[in-house]
This record gives sequence, C-alpha cells and structure tokens, in this order.
Amino acid sequence: MAGFLDQVRTGCRKVVEQSSHVKINFDGISAYAGTLPLEQMFLPELDPVHHYLGHGEDTTAFLLTLDTINFGSGYFPHLRKRPGMSGYFTIASSLCDHFREHGPFSARELAEATPDQCTRIFHQDPDNVVVSELMRLFARALNDLGRYVSERFNGSFSAVVDAAEGSAEKFVKLLTAMPCFNDIEVYDGLLVPFFKRAQLTAADLSLAFRGEGPGRFYDLDRLTIFADNLVPHVLRVDRILIYDETLVSRIDRGEIIPSGCHEEVEIRANAVHAVELVVQELRRTGHSVKAMDLDYLLWNRGQQPHYKEAHPRHRTRTVFY
Repeated sequence: MAGFLDQVRTGCRKVVEQSSHVKINFDGISAYAGTLPLEQMFLPELDPVHHYLGHGEDTTAFLLTLDTINFGSGYFPHLRKRPGMSGYFTIASSLCDHFREHGPFSARELAEATPDQCTRIFHQDPDNVVVSELMRLFARALNDLGRYVSERFNGSFSAVVDAAEGSAEKFVKLLTAMPCFNDIEVYDGLLVPFFKRAQLTAADLSLAFRGEGPGRFYDLDRLTIFADNLVPHVLRVDRILIYDETLVSRIDRGEIIPSGCHEEVEIRANAVHAVELVVQELRRTGHSVKAMDLDYLLWNRGQQPHYKEAHPRHRTRTVFY
C-alpha cells in the first residue's frame, strides 16, 4: 500500500499553493521547530481512566468503536459534558464505562445500534436538537462499523487489524472503506483526502498496546497529523498559520464553518503541510520525529488555558473530526 497516504500530503500541498483564506508563515517554521519541547513527544499514552485498556481483543474492539465516533467537535458546545471534561473525554469515558459494565459490543450489536441507545450510553439530553443530530450520526457510524466487521471479517475486530499485516498505511485504507472514515473533501475540483480518524485509529492502537501485538506497525512514520480543529488552532495561536480577517471574525463570533467549504479545507490542509515542514526541519537538524509525535505534542498543548482562552477554535459539524 505504499503511496496511499501520499495522497494526503500531495492534496494538502496543492491546497496550500492556492489558499486565499489561510497561509503558512514559512519564515517562522525553522524557529518554531527549535522551540518545541521534543522531550514531550515520545512519552504519549492513552489515559486508562478514560480508555478501556489492558483487555486484549476487547481493547481492540473499544478503540475501533471509539474512533468510529471520535467526531463531533462542532457539536460539542451543546454536549452535556462530565464535570471538568472536554467533549472527547466525555464520550470516551461514557463508552469506557459501558464496556466495563457490559463488555464490548458485538459487531451485530453495533450494526443495530440506534440513536436512542447512543443518547442513553452517552447520557445526553434527548430534547437537545443539536445533540440529537450528533447521536444520529453516531448510530449511523456504528452501524457502518458493525456491518463492515460482520461482513468482511466474520465479526472479529482483531481480524481488521490483522488484515493490515503490520502496516499502518494499509490499515488506514481498510478503514476508509467505511463512509465515516473516508475523509475526502473537494477543493476547486481537487480531491483532498485527510483520513483523520482512520490514521488516528492506527496511532491509538500503537499507543494502547505499546507497539506490540495489534499495536505493532512498522510504518507509523507514514502517518500525517490528524487534521481536526485543535491542532490548526494551536498553530494559529503560535503564529504558524495566519487566517484572513474575515475568517477570524467568523470564528470569533462562533459561526459554524461549513464542512468542505474553502476555508475549512484550507485550515486543515495548511495545518497538515505546516507540520510536514516542521518534521522536515527537525529531521534536518538531527531529530528523529514523526508527524504523529508532533500531533500529540500540539494536541496536548491545545489543552492549556492559554490556547483555550486566546481565541475560539473553528467549529465545523462533520463526521470527520
């Protein structure tokens, strides 16, 4: 499957060349790379409080299930969150609790999941119209996963991983057979793939199993960053991405940026390409890093109050992040 993820890099680079709403501060890349705390990149781990870890095949099922519904950032301002938790950790914790109390969902159960079940599992308000839409999208994504695992892999979540034969790139392609993972946008007639959650699933498996068993992939360096709305926000606050004033005003007043519009594609594509440039600069200066490492560093940086309070991040209602 060599070259599959080159589509992401090539598509994003072409968007960068044409961008009018978002620009990269190319002159700042070298200095920025030199300021990054690289010691924070190499010790990422999934939080066992919020993730169902240490359960072998059931952990594989948990991660595939979680990353299938690891979207909704544009809906999260309306989500009923657990105290002190973000939208992501609210969803992850609720799913983890369900696994602990009832065990993993079978592929058949996922294929038959309903929005009402999702509303109950994630403890949401059934009368909240915006969140109800998200629960319908969750159910649809879980249905797709259940059918895919049932029909292609005889109901075995581990078999999905085994089919990748140790290649993260091949694993990503396997997941993109499902619509909610097939993260491709169109920009002036150009197909621009991001495959955010499919790539993240490979990375999460690697972290959860510490690079062994289902988490052993020999080509994690092939992954790009996981293009969402937080890493671009961090790069914007750090002055590596520059948004035009009109886009800034729309984001600052909480306007939803439509999925697939020029602005939204440019935000994601410029973030992917900017991090690729930072990776190249770090490698040039003797540091062995992967885009995946930088994604974790920047995502965790985005949890700091400075980044949460400096400016709002953009919000898009999509199944891709």
